[in-house]
Amino acid sequence: MRPTLREYVAGARTGAPVLAGQNWGYVFGAIGAVLFSMKAIFVKLAYQPVDGVSANEIDAISLMAMRLGFSMPIYILIFFMAIKKLQSAGKETPRFRHMLMAGSLGVLGYYICAFLDIQGLKYVTAQLERLLLFTYPVFVLGLSALFLGIRPRPLSLLGALIGYSGIAIIFAGGDITAGENLALGTAMILACALLFAAFQLLAKPMITKLGSTVFTCCAMFTAGIVIFTHLITQNAVEGTLGVPDWPARIWVIGLALAFFSTLIPSFLVNIAIDRIGPQSTAMLGLVSPVATVVFAIFWLGEPFGIWDALGTLITLLGIGFYSWYSRKPVPQSQPAARAK
Repeated sequence: MRPTLREYVAGARTGAPVLAGQNWGYVFGAIGAVLFSMKAIFVKLAYQPVDGVSANEIDAISLMAMRLGFSMPIYILIFFMAIKKLQSAGKETPRFRHMLMAGSLGVLGYYICAFLDIQGLKYVTAQLERLLLFTYPVFVLGLSALFLGIRPRPLSLLGALIGYSGIAIIFAGGDITAGENLALGTAMILACALLFAAFQLLAKPMITKLGSTVFTCCAMFTAGIVIFTHLITQNAVEGTLGVPDWPARIWVIGLALAFFSTLIPSFLVNIAIDRIGPQSTAMLGLVSPVATVVFAIFWLGEPFGIWDALGTLITLLGIGFYSWYSRKPVPQSQPAARAK
């Protein structure tokens, strides 16, 4: 039951918490989704040929290195603060093998997925990228059926079908599918969505073991090590070692990627996963495509025609229905999972 206005006022006066921890999970998840949606906007801004720098001079791994380079020191600081807090409270510190597993998941979620996504944004619009990523709960459905033995329910499949019908409408007559190498970019974004779905499923038990703060720090730190190894190796092969001579605009975008689209939302979304679960967190992603559409139109000048609006609406309704319905408990007559 939602608190009344009287309860809100009373809570504000007494300092008592009005929202339960689970409800705060929805708040954090929604804000995190909006901030993560800004990533595509920042990347597209970096790719724009301004100040004598063409899109070909800015590659995905360089943007990823700036993104993690600026944010990693803070992740390290927060990690040691979290460990010290556990020690001061006399609680057991996380086991190394659990932190190593979190780091491995970080390579999947924040290196491989991020590379596919940022590279794919060279070929597709920010709006199309966000819509394609928005369908990742459908991949959660498929992976759960394949590896966890969870049978998808008919209405879940219907929601997934409706969602992809909207994508099909956009590809058939929309304006946001304009661009070179559209097929390549679409394939990369869909691959990112598939792997991110796997990341979500695997991350939940590790977040429960380590807590969202320690998990996020371990994941980001390990991903950062792999990203910098990739960058240094690539530059050594190309003979371009050294700090790139980019305009100040690119470095500002890198800072924005690090803090507003990485550091802050990564904690918010992982807290949401811990408090309300991956399915509910995925449902909150409804706000992400809407935010991207608004930012892309008014900031990037991307087109948005009637077929784009229709397809986006159908996709939001389909995936939103899927996410909402998937949160409902499975009837007792139907087992939630079966052993394979």
